[in-house]
Amino acid sequence: MASVVATNLKKGQCIKYQGETGIVLALDHRTPGKGNALIAATIRSFQSGKTKSIRFASSDKADVIDTDRQKLEFSYSDPSGFHFMDLTTYETITLNAELVGDAVDYMKEGQEVEVLFVEGNPVTITLPATVELTVKDSSDGIKGDTANNPTKPAVLETGKTVQVPLFVKPGDVLKINTEEGNYLGRA
Repeated sequence: MASVVATNLKKGQCIKYQGETGIVLALDHRTPGKGNALIAATIRSFQSGKTKSIRFASSDKADVIDTDRQKLEFSYSDPSGFHFMDLTTYETITLNAELVGDAVDYMKEGQEVEVLFVEGNPVTITLPATVELTVKDSSDGIKGDTANNPTKPAVLETGKTVQVPLFVKPGDVLKINTEEGNYLGRA
């Protein structure tokens, strides 16, 4: 662990501060009219999973934790957890449902994800910005209903339901935004 002055913190770094470890999600440098500069950091705790805002004085220090980011390929899930394969060593890594969380809505077999390991333990999963998923089920649009950009629900191959335009039908492959969970277009 290396100590870093708060002004040198970067988004994506993992830090230990006031007994908690977490990942820096956002930073905002503020310089008031008088006094020292402040750094407002948004940090998600690994212990609680909650996001909180911490204010650092420009001279405060935080400990940066050694991390490892690995690309893993989703293989399958069963009652014991979600199984991923390390693409370099071909070892299988099993993650629990709590850690995978909402990412399960966007993962299909063969999907690559990035897993952040802190001190050898997996702590978060990062999905690609967009994924391509096939529509499994969708109702027919109402003919003539074209006012105000109408949408209908569609169930994707992972079980996630999204709102799509009326022309989308079962079997279509769609681009889905993983951050907001919405339809971007056809693939």
